[in-house]
Amino acid sequence: MLLGAGLVVVLLAAVAVVGLRVLADRYERTITHEQLLDPSARTDRTDLDGPLNYLLVGSDRRPGDTGPEQRTDTILIVHVPAGLREGYLVSVPRDLLVSIPAAAGWPGGEDKINTAYEYGGGGQSGAQLLSTTLTRLTGIRFDGAALVDFAGLRSVIDLLDGVEMCVRTEVRSIHTNRVFQPGCQRMDGAAALDYVRQRYDLPGGDYDRQTHQQQLLGAMLERAGETRVRTNPVQMHQLIKAVGESLTVDTNGVPVEDLLLALRGLSTDGLRGVQVPSYPQTIDQVSYVLLDNGGEGLFDAVRGTRMPQWAGAHPRWVTQL
Repeated sequence: MLLGAGLVVVLLAAVAVVGLRVLADRYERTITHEQLLDPSARTDRTDLDGPLNYLLVGSDRRPGDTGPEQRTDTILIVHVPAGLREGYLVSVPRDLLVSIPAAAGWPGGEDKINTAYEYGGGGQSGAQLLSTTLTRLTGIRFDGAALVDFAGLRSVIDLLDGVEMCVRTEVRSIHTNRVFQPGCQRMDGAAALDYVRQRYDLPGGDYDRQTHQQQLLGAMLERAGETRVRTNPVQMHQLIKAVGESLTVDTNGVPVEDLLLALRGLSTDGLRGVQVPSYPQTIDQVSYVLLDNGGEGLFDAVRGTRMPQWAGAHPRWVTQL
Protein backbone atom coordinates (compact mmCIF):
# COMPACT_ATOMS: atom_id res chain seq x y z
CA MET A 1 0.00 0.00 0.00
CA LEU A 2 2.58 2.62 1.06
CA LEU A 3 5.29 4.21 -0.75
CA GLY A 4 7.71 2.86 -3.25
CA ALA A 5 10.26 5.27 -1.85
CA GLY A 6 10.57 3.09 1.22
CA LEU A 7 11.17 0.02 -0.89
CA VAL A 8 13.77 1.76 -3.03
CA VAL A 9 15.70 3.10 -0.04
CA VAL A 10 15.59 -0.32 1.61
CA LEU A 11 17.52 -1.45 -1.46
CA LEU A 12 19.89 1.50 -1.11
CA ALA A 13 20.71 0.39 2.42
CA ALA A 14 22.02 -2.86 0.99
CA VAL A 15 24.25 -1.36 -1.69
CA ALA A 16 27.41 -1.20 0.45
CA VAL A 17 27.05 -4.87 1.41
CA VAL A 18 25.93 -6.52 -1.81
CA GLY A 19 27.51 -4.23 -4.38
CA LEU A 20 25.66 -1.88 -6.69
CA ARG A 21 25.99 -3.83 -9.93
CA VAL A 22 25.00 -7.15 -8.34
CA LEU A 23 22.08 -5.51 -6.54
CA ALA A 24 20.81 -3.76 -9.66
CA ASP A 25 21.08 -6.96 -11.69
CA ARG A 26 19.07 -8.94 -9.12
CA TYR A 27 16.50 -6.17 -8.89
CA GLU A 28 16.10 -5.87 -12.67
CA ARG A 29 15.23 -9.58 -12.87
CA THR A 30 12.32 -9.26 -10.45
CA ILE A 31 10.87 -5.83 -11.24
CA THR A 32 8.09 -5.07 -13.74
CA HIS A 33 8.64 -2.18 -16.15
CA GLU A 34 5.65 -0.35 -17.66
CA GLN A 35 4.87 3.08 -19.09
CA LEU A 36 3.09 4.45 -16.02
CA LEU A 37 3.33 8.11 -17.03
CA ASP A 38 1.23 9.66 -19.75
CA PRO A 39 3.41 11.51 -22.31
CA SER A 40 1.88 14.80 -21.16
CA ALA A 41 3.04 14.10 -17.59
CA ARG A 42 6.57 12.96 -18.43
CA THR A 43 9.74 15.03 -18.53
CA ASP A 44 11.73 14.88 -21.74
CA ARG A 45 15.09 14.46 -20.01
CA THR A 46 16.89 11.38 -18.72
CA ASP A 47 19.66 12.95 -16.64
CA LEU A 48 19.71 12.65 -12.85
CA ASP A 49 21.26 15.98 -11.91
CA GLY A 50 18.17 17.18 -10.10
CA PRO A 51 15.84 18.53 -9.08
CA LEU A 52 13.84 15.34 -9.65
CA ASN A 53 10.14 14.60 -9.24
CA TYR A 54 8.70 11.09 -9.03
CA LEU A 55 5.11 9.89 -8.77
CA LEU A 56 4.48 7.01 -6.36
CA VAL A 57 1.08 5.33 -6.33
CA GLY A 58 -0.09 2.81 -3.74
CA SER A 59 -2.89 0.65 -5.11
CA ASP A 60 -5.48 -0.92 -2.81
CA ARG A 61 -5.36 -4.06 -4.97
CA ARG A 62 -5.44 -7.25 -2.95
CA PRO A 63 -4.23 -10.72 -3.97
CA GLY A 64 -6.60 -12.08 -6.62
CA ASP A 65 -7.89 -8.66 -7.73
CA THR A 66 -7.94 -8.46 -11.52
CA GLY A 67 -10.72 -6.00 -12.27
CA PRO A 68 -10.42 -2.24 -12.79
CA GLU A 69 -12.40 -1.34 -9.66
CA GLN A 70 -9.31 -0.26 -7.78
CA ARG A 71 -8.61 3.07 -6.14
CA THR A 72 -5.37 4.46 -4.83
CA ASP A 73 -4.69 4.32 -1.11
CA THR A 74 -1.62 6.54 -1.50
CA ILE A 75 -0.61 9.24 -3.98
CA LEU A 76 2.83 10.66 -3.33
CA ILE A 77 4.99 13.17 -5.16
CA VAL A 78 8.65 12.71 -4.24
CA HIS A 79 10.72 15.85 -4.83
CA VAL A 80 14.50 15.52 -4.68
CA PRO A 81 16.32 18.89 -4.93
CA ALA A 82 19.59 19.27 -6.80
CA GLY A 83 22.41 17.56 -4.94
CA LEU A 84 20.17 14.53 -4.27
CA ARG A 85 20.84 14.58 -0.51
CA GLU A 86 17.34 15.37 0.70
CA GLY A 87 13.82 14.55 -0.32
CA TYR A 88 10.29 15.84 0.23
CA LEU A 89 7.43 13.35 0.25
CA VAL A 90 4.30 15.26 -0.73
CA SER A 91 1.13 13.34 0.19
CA VAL A 92 -1.77 14.21 -2.10
CA PRO A 93 -5.13 13.90 -0.25
CA ARG A 94 -7.10 10.99 -1.68
CA ASP A 95 -10.36 13.02 -1.49
CA LEU A 96 -8.94 16.09 -3.26
CA LEU A 97 -11.53 17.45 -5.69
CA VAL A 98 -9.99 17.68 -9.16
CA SER A 99 -10.88 17.70 -12.83
CA ILE A 100 -10.17 14.25 -14.30
CA PRO A 101 -9.72 14.06 -18.11
CA ALA A 102 -11.90 11.76 -20.18
CA ALA A 103 -10.92 8.11 -20.57
CA ALA A 104 -12.53 4.95 -21.92
CA GLY A 105 -15.85 4.64 -20.11
CA TRP A 106 -15.34 7.95 -18.27
CA PRO A 107 -16.60 11.15 -19.93
CA GLY A 108 -14.38 13.40 -17.88
CA GLY A 109 -15.37 15.73 -15.04
CA GLU A 110 -14.78 16.53 -11.40
CA ASP A 111 -14.31 13.85 -8.76
CA LYS A 112 -11.94 12.76 -5.99
CA ILE A 113 -8.40 12.31 -7.24
CA ASN A 114 -8.18 8.71 -6.05
CA THR A 115 -10.89 7.77 -8.58
CA ALA A 116 -8.64 8.74 -11.52
CA TYR A 117 -6.75 5.45 -11.20
CA GLU A 118 -10.05 3.55 -11.24
CA TYR A 119 -11.53 5.51 -14.17
CA GLY A 120 -8.35 4.77 -16.12
CA GLY A 121 -8.89 1.04 -15.61
CA GLY A 122 -6.25 0.47 -12.91
CA GLY A 123 -2.70 -0.72 -13.58
CA GLN A 124 -0.73 1.02 -16.30
CA SER A 125 -3.65 2.89 -17.88
CA GLY A 126 -4.97 3.95 -14.47
CA ALA A 127 -1.57 5.33 -13.48
CA GLN A 128 -1.38 7.23 -16.77
CA LEU A 129 -4.74 8.91 -16.21
CA LEU A 130 -3.74 9.76 -12.65
CA SER A 131 -0.45 11.26 -13.85
CA THR A 132 -2.26 13.41 -16.41
CA THR A 133 -4.71 14.58 -13.76
CA LEU A 134 -1.88 15.56 -11.42
CA THR A 135 0.10 17.37 -14.11
CA ARG A 136 -2.93 19.41 -15.14
CA LEU A 137 -3.57 20.29 -11.50
CA THR A 138 -0.01 21.10 -10.44
CA GLY A 139 1.99 21.79 -13.58
CA ILE A 140 4.51 19.18 -12.40
CA ARG A 141 5.95 16.75 -14.94
CA PHE A 142 7.58 13.60 -13.63
CA ASP A 143 10.99 11.96 -14.06
CA GLY A 144 9.59 8.53 -13.28
CA ALA A 145 6.86 6.66 -11.44
CA ALA A 146 6.23 3.55 -9.36
CA LEU A 147 3.13 1.55 -8.57
CA VAL A 148 3.19 -0.31 -5.24
CA ASP A 149 0.85 -3.13 -4.19
CA PHE A 150 -0.42 -3.83 -0.68
CA ALA A 151 0.58 -7.47 -0.24
CA GLY A 152 4.16 -6.96 -1.36
CA LEU A 153 4.82 -4.17 1.12
CA ARG A 154 3.59 -6.38 3.96
CA SER A 155 6.19 -9.00 2.98
CA VAL A 156 8.97 -6.40 2.91
CA ILE A 157 8.14 -5.21 6.44
CA ASP A 158 8.07 -8.80 7.71
CA LEU A 159 11.47 -9.48 6.11
CA LEU A 160 12.75 -6.46 8.03
CA ASP A 161 11.47 -8.19 11.20
CA GLY A 162 8.90 -5.48 11.71
CA VAL A 163 9.13 -1.74 12.28
CA GLU A 164 8.95 0.52 15.34
CA MET A 165 5.87 2.76 15.24
CA CYS A 166 4.90 5.37 17.83
CA VAL A 167 1.13 5.69 18.25
CA ARG A 168 0.03 9.10 19.56
CA THR A 169 -3.67 8.46 20.18
CA GLU A 170 -5.74 5.29 20.40
CA VAL A 171 -6.70 3.99 16.96
CA ARG A 172 -9.31 1.31 16.27
CA SER A 173 -9.14 -0.40 12.90
CA ILE A 174 -12.37 -0.43 10.91
CA HIS A 175 -10.94 -3.33 8.91
CA THR A 176 -9.86 -5.75 11.67
CA ASN A 177 -11.25 -4.17 14.88
CA ARG A 178 -7.68 -4.16 16.21
CA VAL A 179 -7.01 -1.43 18.79
CA PHE A 180 -3.65 0.36 18.65
CA GLN A 181 -2.81 1.78 22.05
CA PRO A 182 -0.67 4.91 22.48
CA GLY A 183 3.06 4.31 22.78
CA CYS A 184 5.97 3.08 20.70
CA GLN A 185 5.70 -0.56 19.64
CA ARG A 186 7.06 -3.08 17.14
CA MET A 187 4.57 -3.89 14.38
CA ASP A 188 4.73 -6.65 11.80
CA GLY A 189 3.62 -6.04 8.23
CA ALA A 190 -0.05 -6.78 8.80
CA ALA A 191 -0.30 -4.55 11.88
CA ALA A 192 1.70 -1.66 10.39
CA LEU A 193 -0.34 -1.56 7.20
CA ASP A 194 -3.59 -1.89 9.12
CA TYR A 195 -2.56 1.05 11.31
CA VAL A 196 -1.57 3.42 8.51
CA ARG A 197 -4.74 2.74 6.53
CA GLN A 198 -6.98 4.14 9.27
CA ARG A 199 -8.45 7.63 9.01
CA TYR A 200 -11.85 7.49 10.70
CA ASP A 201 -12.31 8.76 14.28
CA LEU A 202 -8.83 10.32 14.22
CA PRO A 203 -8.48 13.97 15.33
CA GLY A 204 -7.05 14.98 11.95
CA GLY A 205 -8.91 12.44 9.83
CA ASP A 206 -7.14 11.75 6.54
CA TYR A 207 -4.37 14.22 7.42
CA ASP A 208 -3.44 11.95 10.34
CA ARG A 209 -3.49 8.96 7.97
CA GLN A 210 -1.02 10.76 5.70
CA THR A 211 1.25 11.49 8.67
CA HIS A 212 1.11 7.85 9.80
CA GLN A 213 2.08 6.68 6.31
CA GLN A 214 5.03 9.07 6.32
CA GLN A 215 6.03 7.75 9.76
CA LEU A 216 5.94 4.19 8.43
CA LEU A 217 8.28 5.15 5.63
CA GLY A 218 10.72 6.62 8.14
CA ALA A 219 10.44 3.52 10.32
CA MET A 220 11.20 1.28 7.32
CA LEU A 221 14.29 3.29 6.49
CA GLU A 222 15.51 3.17 10.08
CA ARG A 223 14.93 -0.55 10.27
CA ALA A 224 16.68 -1.18 6.96
CA GLY A 225 19.74 0.60 8.31
CA GLU A 226 19.95 -1.40 11.54
CA THR A 227 18.63 -4.85 10.75
CA ARG A 228 20.84 -7.90 10.33
CA VAL A 229 19.15 -8.67 7.03
CA ARG A 230 21.83 -6.58 5.32
CA THR A 231 24.51 -9.12 6.23
CA ASN A 232 22.40 -12.23 5.71
CA PRO A 233 22.65 -13.36 2.05
CA VAL A 234 19.51 -15.49 2.19
CA GLN A 235 17.40 -12.75 3.76
CA MET A 236 18.86 -10.18 1.39
CA HIS A 237 17.85 -12.31 -1.59
CA GLN A 238 14.33 -12.65 -0.17
CA LEU A 239 14.14 -8.91 0.47
CA ILE A 240 15.26 -7.98 -3.04
CA LYS A 241 12.74 -10.44 -4.49
CA ALA A 242 9.93 -9.03 -2.32
CA VAL A 243 10.78 -5.44 -3.24
CA GLY A 244 10.93 -6.29 -6.92
CA GLU A 245 7.62 -8.13 -6.84
CA SER A 246 5.98 -5.21 -5.00
CA LEU A 247 6.83 -2.58 -7.60
CA THR A 248 5.94 -1.73 -11.15
CA VAL A 249 8.24 1.08 -12.28
CA ASP A 250 8.67 3.63 -15.02
CA THR A 251 12.25 4.93 -14.84
CA ASN A 252 11.88 7.19 -17.88
CA GLY A 253 14.61 5.24 -19.65
CA VAL A 254 17.15 5.54 -16.82
CA PRO A 255 18.87 2.23 -15.90
CA VAL A 256 18.05 1.03 -12.39
CA GLU A 257 21.76 0.91 -11.59
CA ASP A 258 22.13 4.63 -12.40
CA LEU A 259 19.06 5.49 -10.34
CA LEU A 260 20.29 3.58 -7.29
CA LEU A 261 23.70 5.21 -7.59
CA ALA A 262 22.23 8.71 -7.87
CA LEU A 263 19.91 8.30 -4.88
CA ARG A 264 22.26 6.47 -2.54
CA GLY A 265 23.01 9.69 -0.63
CA LEU A 266 19.42 9.91 0.64
CA SER A 267 18.89 9.06 4.31
CA THR A 268 16.09 9.30 6.85
CA ASP A 269 17.56 12.49 8.28
CA GLY A 270 17.23 14.15 4.88
CA LEU A 271 13.57 13.28 4.31
CA ARG A 272 10.55 15.46 5.10
CA GLY A 273 6.89 14.58 4.86
CA VAL A 274 4.71 17.30 3.33
CA GLN A 275 0.94 17.64 3.32
CA VAL A 276 -0.75 19.69 0.63
CA PRO A 277 -2.31 22.85 2.14
CA SER A 278 -5.99 22.04 1.96
CA TYR A 279 -9.19 21.72 3.97
CA PRO A 280 -12.21 19.37 4.10
CA GLN A 281 -15.48 20.47 2.53
CA THR A 282 -18.87 18.75 2.17
CA ILE A 283 -20.50 19.32 -1.21
CA ASP A 284 -23.93 17.79 -1.94
CA GLN A 285 -23.49 15.54 1.11
CA VAL A 286 -20.17 14.19 -0.18
CA SER A 287 -16.91 14.82 1.69
CA TYR A 288 -14.12 16.32 -0.39
CA VAL A 289 -10.80 18.07 0.20
CA LEU A 290 -10.16 21.44 -1.46
CA LEU A 291 -6.86 23.23 -2.03
CA ASP A 292 -6.17 26.07 0.39
CA ASN A 293 -5.33 29.13 -1.70
CA GLY A 294 -4.20 26.94 -4.58
CA GLY A 295 -1.87 24.96 -2.32
CA GLU A 296 -0.05 28.01 -0.88
CA GLY A 297 2.59 27.94 -3.63
CA LEU A 298 3.63 24.34 -2.91
CA PHE A 299 3.37 23.16 -6.50
CA ASP A 300 5.39 26.13 -7.75
CA ALA A 301 8.11 25.18 -5.25
CA VAL A 302 8.11 21.55 -6.37
CA ARG A 303 8.34 22.57 -10.04
CA GLY A 304 11.30 24.80 -9.32
CA THR A 305 14.19 24.94 -6.88
CA ARG A 306 12.62 26.54 -3.79
CA MET A 307 11.20 23.58 -1.90
CA PRO A 308 13.55 24.01 1.11
CA GLN A 309 12.49 27.65 1.40
CA TRP A 310 8.81 26.73 1.10
CA ALA A 311 9.15 24.09 3.81
CA GLY A 312 10.81 26.59 6.14
CA ALA A 313 8.01 29.08 5.59
CA HIS A 314 5.18 26.55 6.05
CA PRO A 315 6.10 24.38 9.08
CA ARG A 316 2.44 23.52 9.71
CA TRP A 317 2.45 21.27 6.63
CA VAL A 318 5.89 19.69 7.08
CA THR A 319 6.90 16.65 9.17
CA GLN A 320 10.38 15.34 9.99
CA LEU A 321 10.39 11.60 9.29
